[in-house]
Amino acid sequence: MATLYTQQSKNISKTWLLMGVFLVLIVAIGYLASFYYNSPEILYIAIIFSVLMNIFSYWNSDKIALKMSGAVPLNVEEGNSDSRGSVVLSAADAREFHRTMENLAITAGLPLPKLYIINEQAPNAFATGRNKEHAAIAVTSGLLRMMNKAELEGVLAHELSHIGNRDTLLSTVVVILVGLISILADIMLRSGLGGGIFGRRGGSGGDGDRSQLGLIIAVVGIVLIVLSPLIATLIQLAISRKREFLADATGALMTRYPEGLATALEKIEGYAAHGGAPLSKATNATAHLFIMNPFGAKALKGMHKLFMTHPSTEERVKALRGMR
Repeated sequence: MATLYTQQSKNISKTWLLMGVFLVLIVAIGYLASFYYNSPEILYIAIIFSVLMNIFSYWNSDKIALKMSGAVPLNVEEGNSDSRGSVVLSAADAREFHRTMENLAITAGLPLPKLYIINEQAPNAFATGRNKEHAAIAVTSGLLRMMNKAELEGVLAHELSHIGNRDTLLSTVVVILVGLISILADIMLRSGLGGGIFGRRGGSGGDGDRSQLGLIIAVVGIVLIVLSPLIATLIQLAISRKREFLADATGALMTRYPEGLATALEKIEGYAAHGGAPLSKATNATAHLFIMNPFGAKALKGMHKLFMTHPSTEERVKALRGMR
């Protein structure tokens, strides 16, 4: 029978497998680029550019995500109000939120993350930060109003698990890999198509074997280049989904009450399924951070399902209730 511990072990193994696929894809594109253009510098330039592009995001990921989501620091003493002075969260509720989070952090053996409030009716939450010392958790005012104590503990334990499992660091690594793949694909497509990809310098006219090999590699390269950004995105989404399962399992282990999180997930999906407004400031860049897809009912239909950053609620609830 599955347990919380075997669930964590299973998802960690799958995540590393997916990361391995990522690396193989990058090496393949790099090899094709180096062979086709006879210029290994392309790969080096792409790696350097991709890393530099993501360094700023890595060191400031928490600030960027919080700003984009409209999150403001929790005011424990006075509660939170909006720009018009209307009460978003009372002082008593703010203290209870802080106390609950503090108790969970002690249980998990983690520093208390910075706490933020998002003034939105849609129930949701996310964790961000590059490590446990620079972490933050933001919840919507709607979530705090909708959840009972056990459900709120389940949601907060899930988010704290992302911090403890260093999921945000893994997400940063994945972003770098996806960026590298996209850059390599773009360079090869633009340069290859611009100069006539089948008319390349594949050796001298008498070097028929090399010319034929170059043509084959060019064809394979084109297919891989065109499909690689899509493949990379799907792998990225798959990794995000696996991390959600792992955080569910770890959070349930922390509270010793999987039913609390299971019920919370059902309430959040019920809000979206019944036409509740989505998060107004949610974007594709931050969607994977939230405990549930922030785009509301439209995320449950059609092609949106293929690119969902989260596993289905049914799967998550079934896994939680199947653990002993």
